[in-house]
Amino acid sequence: MSIEDSQTAKRLVPNNVLISKRKAKGWSRLRAARELERAGLHRGLSVPDPDAIEKAVYRHETGRAICRDQLYIELYCLVYDATPHELFGDVEPTTPAADTFGVRSHKFVCAYIGADQAAALAERGIVAQAEPQSGLECHVSAAVPADGECRLYVWPFGVAILHLCEDIKFTNIANLAMWRRRSYLQNLDWASGYLSGLSGKTVEATYVLSLYWLHSPMWSGTELDTATRIISTPRVLLERDSEESESSLGHAELVERALFAEGFNHSEIIPFGIKGISIGYASWSGVVYCPLAPRRALAEDELVSTELATQAVWAYCQHINGQIEQGKDPEAPEPYGWRFLRGVRSRLTNARPQETGQHRSMRAAILDTSGLIDHLTQAVDILRETSER
Repeated sequence: MSIEDSQTAKRLVPNNVLISKRKAKGWSRLRAARELERAGLHRGLSVPDPDAIEKAVYRHETGRAICRDQLYIELYCLVYDATPHELFGDVEPTTPAADTFGVRSHKFVCAYIGADQAAALAERGIVAQAEPQSGLECHVSAAVPADGECRLYVWPFGVAILHLCEDIKFTNIANLAMWRRRSYLQNLDWASGYLSGLSGKTVEATYVLSLYWLHSPMWSGTELDTATRIISTPRVLLERDSEESESSLGHAELVERALFAEGFNHSEIIPFGIKGISIGYASWSGVVYCPLAPRRALAEDELVSTELATQAVWAYCQHINGQIEQGKDPEAPEPYGWRFLRGVRSRLTNARPQETGQHRSMRAAILDTSGLIDHLTQAVDILRETSER
């Protein structure tokens, strides 16, 4: 080997992920080339002959060439069942995936029904014991009739949450913002009626909180980051108290284009994504998460569980603090007084031994933007003061 060849070899950085994926299947490079060809033909793609593919595989694996060809990226992802980021470290697609984006909308419609009603629903078999949500005991129903997948979660301290999951596509964020505002009013009316019918008493759902799982983005690069920021606070696109109309949608679309052109940031939006793995933002309005490397990012149910627990405790504290605002001494079920809430505060704020850094960042961002810790502290102080009189 010449000095020049030796220096070139030292500079090469093999793609060990591609190599290990191939070897895990027990394939030679020729076999891998044939599998890539087969996958391409099955997809109806125009692919090179096996000899050319084998040479490309050699060059990509040894680091003699960086794989930037979208055809080869797609073929590798097909045969190795992986994402571009997992194979090549590519965080962003070179072009938008489509002219729409797809989100899974998780709405948490919250209401205080009282500890007696919560116990009655469990006794009647409407809800059954479920896995604890972030360490908090709860009960859950089977599917609830609704537009989308829906389940009823009930906590023994008297909070009910209807978790409504809808998979939706939008052409722009302005349409999401309009849909969100319209559907929130519908969701609150529906939830209030449904819970009142179950309990036989008037129940008023008080608010809706959204979590968006952005599984199919239509943006890349800095635009994707801007998009996730806007989705976490979609109301920023809408005029205050404007009615739904073509003109209000048109205005929202103009604002959206301006924010993409100028960039968008807000002091109350907290990031919790990990570069190259995910983009995540939390705000008072909601939470959005886009997994860039799904096998290394947070799982969807981790975010859902954290939000269920956060919103359940928030609704309970809202009920306690609301009694004070009405000039009443607050009443809390005996097992769920200030000591219980003090323990909940510790459970929610302190890291668990097996908790990952990603999960800790997500939990901290959600708790911070929700204002729950201040809400909890106030409820603990109120209940403690009342109990000591």
